[in-house]
Amino acid sequence: MFSHFLLSLPSPSSSSLSFSNNHPPLPFAGIWPLWCKDKGGNFDILPLCRAISKPRAQEYASVLQNGLPGIKWKEIADDDTDEEEALKVFEVNRVKERVETIKSILDSMEDGEITSSAYDTAWVALVEDVNGSGAPQFPSSLEWIANNQLPDGSWGDRQIFMAHDRLINTLACVIALKTWGIHPEKWQKGVSFFKENISKLENESEEHMPIGFEVAFPSLLEIARRLEIEVPYDYPVLKDIYAKRDLKLARIPKEIMHSVPTTLLHSLEGMRGLDWEKLMKLQCKDGSFLFSPSSTAIALMQTKDENCLIYLMNAVQRFNGGVPNVYPVDMFEHIWIVDRLQRLGISRYFRTEIKECLDYVYRYWTNDGICWARNTRVHDIDDTAMGFRLLRLHGYEVSADVFRHFEKGGEFFCFVGQSNQAITGIFNLYRASQVLFPGEKILEDAKRFSSTFLKQKQAANELLDKWIITKDLPGEVGLALKLPWYASLPRVETRFYIEQYGGEDDVWIGKTLYRMRYVNNNVYLELAKQDYSNCQALHRMEWDGMQKWYSETGLAEFGATQRSLLFTYFMAAATIFEPERSQERLAWAKTAFLVDTIASSFDKDLRNSFVQVFRTVVDARFSHVNGRKLDSNSTIHKMIDTLLRTLNHLSLDALVAHGRDISCSIRRAWEKWMLMWVEDGDRHRGVAELVVQTINLSSGRWSLEELMSHPQYARLSNLTNTICHQLYHYQKLKVHDNDCYSNETEHGMTEKIDSDMQELVQLVLQNSSADDDASSEFKQTFLTVARSFYYAAYCDLETITFHIAKVLFEKVR
Repeated sequence: MFSHFLLSLPSPSSSSLSFSNNHPPLPFAGIWPLWCKDKGGNFDILPLCRAISKPRAQEYASVLQNGLPGIKWKEIADDDTDEEEALKVFEVNRVKERVETIKSILDSMEDGEITSSAYDTAWVALVEDVNGSGAPQFPSSLEWIANNQLPDGSWGDRQIFMAHDRLINTLACVIALKTWGIHPEKWQKGVSFFKENISKLENESEEHMPIGFEVAFPSLLEIARRLEIEVPYDYPVLKDIYAKRDLKLARIPKEIMHSVPTTLLHSLEGMRGLDWEKLMKLQCKDGSFLFSPSSTAIALMQTKDENCLIYLMNAVQRFNGGVPNVYPVDMFEHIWIVDRLQRLGISRYFRTEIKECLDYVYRYWTNDGICWARNTRVHDIDDTAMGFRLLRLHGYEVSADVFRHFEKGGEFFCFVGQSNQAITGIFNLYRASQVLFPGEKILEDAKRFSSTFLKQKQAANELLDKWIITKDLPGEVGLALKLPWYASLPRVETRFYIEQYGGEDDVWIGKTLYRMRYVNNNVYLELAKQDYSNCQALHRMEWDGMQKWYSETGLAEFGATQRSLLFTYFMAAATIFEPERSQERLAWAKTAFLVDTIASSFDKDLRNSFVQVFRTVVDARFSHVNGRKLDSNSTIHKMIDTLLRTLNHLSLDALVAHGRDISCSIRRAWEKWMLMWVEDGDRHRGVAELVVQTINLSSGRWSLEELMSHPQYARLSNLTNTICHQLYHYQKLKVHDNDCYSNETEHGMTEKIDSDMQELVQLVLQNSSADDDASSEFKQTFLTVARSFYYAAYCDLETITFHIAKVLFEKVR
């Protein structure tokens, strides 16, 4: 089955593969030109795999199951010491502590945990007492400014230096202090910093320019000039900034911005000649202007509006004198937390909390989209795309028509009137576009546009984003382009994302730099690393067991190789990775391997005999179970004996673990596959259904009758079988029939495969939030298996080899 795909794959282009600067080339990487052909005959993969990074007993730490006590590891006699037992307890406790810490984060979410902005705080500090006393309305904001100056005289993010960010923060704080005539030594030191660093604007990437900088910065310079603050007003780089301001303002004429909510409501402090009577009609429900404290501050100065005052008072109180550059950010926080937890592979610990997050997002979802905060008439493609994707994946009813509001002339945009595209916004559109249902042309258009855009940026080495400075955005985009969602295996994505996620070092770009500690923190990262390492240790123990099973059953006599065994195990482990699903994972791997071995060992003349003997043995219970033995000299009997021994073992595991006897069901599932195979020798007819049934039966949740009586079973089963069968023949045609192969042929096949995948995705996901857990997991198994086939057909040998090494053998650092 899966390993048979590898017979169709080209050999690697080089003799060895280097996986990272810190990891040596794998010893097996260059000697697997074809996975299933062992030319030497004596090749033993076991020492080679161990040579990569053999786990010591102390690395087999217990693994929590959804926050519950961990599974029991197999005894390892050589390393069974008190010290190692103590380490296991310590590892379990560390996982528990981190899980509880994260749960407390998820339970405490409100309007968003975000750092304060010196720029916005300065604007709030400029507001005079609304009662006319001439004193500052928010003295605590002035105090915050005085207490948060950096040693070099600037204001801004302490951990990272960005000239745009430091200069706009510093100039705003200088203006606030100078206006109120306090702390002259501080604002003078700020002026010195400004003069010394203004030239650095010339060399900084435009993508990292804060949002609205081209509008806000010129406005500050004009205020500074009126206050006679001595800064270089005619510096050459400022001319370019003024030009950008004029261009942006020209994109949205004032008559439009006074009548329709636009992103300029977020930057009113940088604009002149405003009609406040008209603008007040565009005020948000919470009293803010597009959730911007600085924009709301200028509105309060001009109008003395009570709702503006209430919004700012709440923000100042919430952040102890400071205010963030945007608030609230509740939708943003809820969505991005779920995304991070899923990509880091630890979402299973927080199922209840994640459902609460998505219920919250769905409560405020609109047919026009969403933005970073609830209850707004301005929407953006970034939050909308991320929200759409997560809601659809979790079975909520959301329409793809929401993206029509972000499309014009075949191009997609984040906001009306934007001056340049954000990489992450289009990246999230690309990710959302792949979860499409049949007939959703808008998502097909979005996929085409976003894929082209990202590939162009990748080719030009321009994968810098204007909304976030993250550890490895090029790596994230590159992996997504190389492995589309259909072909992405969960553990592959997690293994790479653990390296790409920057934790607390990731910083966001708004009007100023800011951090979201509930979205980006090291607690998520450390739990992800620990969880991955624990799972990996278990997987490698299972791989040792798989090799023992391979040796004891004598499958090498049938031409089956350990390299194809490794591939089939990898496919199962990279997809069903959870420790508590070990039986399902091993049942999948052994089933896939036996299908390949049986189908490869018996030609047309022997297929009928094989099936007849299998039926006879099963019907008569003529096997080792009742003490009678098969003919050990018959190839057919040897294979049937191995098959039945394996099925009996899988059945016993399910009986012990779940109290359910699946022995008859699993044999009937195999017999159904055999009857299809015997007709024309095509092993791929019905094999997907066999794997799905084996996984579901091994889980102990259903009998075969219960599975097949599910109202959607027939359609799910037929569709999955069709897809997996097509994928095999697509790969076979692509490689072996190269002489008569054409782009037209490929397009026709892939179009049909993708069309069927869309239908399968719809069957599995649509309204699944209303299903009980068992029904949802039952349907998900079909999609899981189909995606694993897609991966096997889509990826070349070099990529698969790399992923096996990365996922199963290379330690997480």
